[in-house]
Amino acid sequence: MTDDKRNAETAGGFEIPREFEIPREFEVDASPEQVWDAVTRHTDGWQWPMEFEPKEGGAGPFNSVLTAWEPPHRLTVRSDDPDALPPFQTSNQLDYTIEARDGGARSWVRYVHSGIFVDNWDDYYDGADKHTDFYLHTLRQYVTYFPGRAAAFSSLDAPAASANESALAAVGRALNLPDDATAGARIRVQGPDGSTLDTVLDYRNDWFIGLRTDTALYRVFGRGRWHAPVGVTVHDFAPDADADRNANDWSAWLTALFG
Repeated sequence: MTDDKRNAETAGGFEIPREFEIPREFEVDASPEQVWDAVTRHTDGWQWPMEFEPKEGGAGPFNSVLTAWEPPHRLTVRSDDPDALPPFQTSNQLDYTIEARDGGARSWVRYVHSGIFVDNWDDYYDGADKHTDFYLHTLRQYVTYFPGRAAAFSSLDAPAASANESALAAVGRALNLPDDATAGARIRVQGPDGSTLDTVLDYRNDWFIGLRTDTALYRVFGRGRWHAPVGVTVHDFAPDADADRNANDWSAWLTALFG
């Protein structure tokens, strides 16, 4: 998409709805079947729980329709129902193309998120663009370290006071992350309820923190740039995982930090 398309037009003081497109390509050490399973069945392992009626024309999340269902190579999901979509969208489409590499031991994936934003185009595009990189990174973490496993999924937001651009740094300090720690570092972090977690810092930039243990993925979303509070998701693969307990523990931790 060209720069002029990214500049939202206005007419009479009101922003005109504009199309957007966010394409990505990557390779991953997982078979096409494992990637397909992750994006159609075990979505709680890397994003959030979603259900798909497994056929072309089947139903998907946000009152969407599966316009392509070709396991394990092509999935296209489209919704044009403004009532089912976030208030800033009137159309949303996700498209996955998955091809085998190295005899099926690896996969090449092309992902395209497209649709229509109805207002505040620059901010919503920026947010969707940056979240895309983090979600697809988490997808790769899932199919590499936890393929085919179901997760106890928890999602929660910090108090409204965390809706600022310094909040993610505060989370990093509370976790005991060194300021100079970069992706790949092994770190013992201070989690909720006085717990200590042996983790790999698998992702870190100005907006997001990703932590991986032997049994879970912890994702921290610093959304102050987009005027929203810090969010945390927990994808827990342990045999005794308890989604409600995780949500309560992390919610209390965030409330103590920002309350």
